[in-house]
Amino acid sequence: MSTEREDAAMEDPKVDAPDPDDAGAKDDGKKKSRSGSSRKLVPALVLVTVAVAAGALTWLLTTIFEHKQESAASFTEVVELTDTSYDPAVWGQNFPIQYEQYRKTIEDTDGDFIAVTPTDEDPREYHTISRIESETRAQRMWRGYAFAVDYTEPRGHEWALVDQRYTERTGERFNQPGTCLNCHASMPEVYDELGDGDREAGFHAMNAMSYDEAYEHASSSIACIDCHDPQTMELTITRPAFIDGIRKAKAAEGVKDYDVNRDATNQEMRTYVCAQCHVEYYFAGDSKTLTFPWDKGLTVYDAMDYYDEVGWTDFTHEESGAELLKAQHPDFETWSQGIHATNGVTCADCHMAYSRVGANKVSNHQIMSPMVSDETINASCLTCHHSTADEMRERVDGIQTRWQGSLNVSFTALDALITDITAADADGSATEEDLATARDYQRKAQFVIDYSFSENGRGFHAPAYSISILNQATDWARSGQLALRGVDVENGIGPAIPEQHMPDAGN
Repeated sequence: MSTEREDAAMEDPKVDAPDPDDAGAKDDGKKKSRSGSSRKLVPALVLVTVAVAAGALTWLLTTIFEHKQESAASFTEVVELTDTSYDPAVWGQNFPIQYEQYRKTIEDTDGDFIAVTPTDEDPREYHTISRIESETRAQRMWRGYAFAVDYTEPRGHEWALVDQRYTERTGERFNQPGTCLNCHASMPEVYDELGDGDREAGFHAMNAMSYDEAYEHASSSIACIDCHDPQTMELTITRPAFIDGIRKAKAAEGVKDYDVNRDATNQEMRTYVCAQCHVEYYFAGDSKTLTFPWDKGLTVYDAMDYYDEVGWTDFTHEESGAELLKAQHPDFETWSQGIHATNGVTCADCHMAYSRVGANKVSNHQIMSPMVSDETINASCLTCHHSTADEMRERVDGIQTRWQGSLNVSFTALDALITDITAADADGSATEEDLATARDYQRKAQFVIDYSFSENGRGFHAPAYSISILNQATDWARSGQLALRGVDVENGIGPAIPEQHMPDAGN
C-alpha cells in the first residue's frame, strides 16, 4: 500500500526528486576529499623514491669504486718475485686463483686415464690411451722409430715431465738427447744453472747432453716463469728455439729483424707462449740443437721443402727402406692456417678463457679443451658464436668426424703403399728407379699424414686446410703405388682453362 508521498511522486516525478546540483555538490565533495588524501601521499612517495634511488646510487658508486681499487691493485704482493723464482708455489702466494687452476692440470678432463699398477721402472698410477693400439696403421707408419713402441694420448701440464721421463721412448734403447727436455720441464732454471745465468748458453749446453743427464737438472714441469715476466707479469718467451724460429718465419713474410719479446703484441703473445712447445721441430746437427723448420713459412709443405733442402731424415722405415720424417705436434702451425688465426683468436682465448673475479679478468690456467663442459664452451666459444653449448659440440664433432674420415682414407693408402714397396723390393718386381720414386712418395705422404695425426686439434684448428693436406697425402700414396708399376704420374694438374671461383664484380 503506497503512501501519499509515494503517490504524489508517481503522478509528478519532480516531487521529492533529488536536486542535480545537490548531487553534484556531494560528488565534488567526495572527489575533493580523495584528492586531498592523494596530495598528502605524494610527498611520502617522493621521499621513498628518492631514498631508494639514493641507496641504489650509493651502492653502485661504492661498487664501482671498489672494483676500480681491485683493478688498480690486481694482486696482493705477498712475496717478491725475481728472475730466480722458479717454484710455481711461490708465485701462488701472489696469485692463488691462477695457481689453484694451474694445479688442476693434473686432473683427467678428457676421460682417457687408465689405472695401472706402479712398478720400479714406472711409478705412475695412471697412463692414458695408447694411440698406436687404437690406430695400428700409425704404428706401422713409424716402424723402425721410437714412436712405434710407445705413444699415448697427452695429459695436462702437470704430467708433462713425468710422462716424458717414463715413456719407453726415453729409455736406454733409444738414447735420446737432452734436447727432448725443452718442452717438458720448466726451463729457465735449467738454462740458468747450465749457462751460469746465460740462458742461451744453458740452452745449447743442455741440448748436447743425454736425456738422463739433462733430466737431473729439472725440478718441475712447465711453470709460471716459463710464460710470465716475474717483475711485470707480462707474457714473455723463454725458449731460444722459438725466438729464432719465429724470427725466421717473419723474415719469410718480409718482416726483418723480428724480436718476439720486443715486437709482438699482447694478443700475439697469447698464442706465442704456447707455440714455444706445441710445434713441429727437429734436432739439428751433432749438437742436437732444437730447431723449428720455419725458414720458408709455416705450412706442412714449407716444412717438407725445408727438410728436403737441408737433407734431413729422422729414420729409415724398417720394412720399405724409405728415408722418412717424423712430425711432432704442429698445433701452432696448423692453427695459423685456420679461420681463428685469421680473425685474431688465440690459443688462450679458447684453452684459457677469461673468467671474472670481482673487477679482474682471470685466464683459466687449468688449460684444457673448451669442449669439457657447458661452462667452458660458454666462456670460450659462445663469446663469439651466437649458438648453444649443444650446437657447438655438434659443430666440433662434425668437423672432427669429417677429418677422421679423410685420415682413414689416407692411412689406408699409405699402408697399401708400404706393403707394395716392401713386396716389390723383396721379389724384384720393380726397378731401383721405380722403388726410389715410390719411397719418395712414401716420405711425402707419411709426413703429411703424421703431421695431421700428431696435431692435437684432430682437424679442428684448421678444418679445410687439414682435409686438403690429407687429400694430397692420399694422392701421393696412390701415386707411389703406380710408380712401382712403371706408370709415370703427374700430380696436381689443373683444368685446361682456370675456373672462376669468385663472381666477377666488373660484370
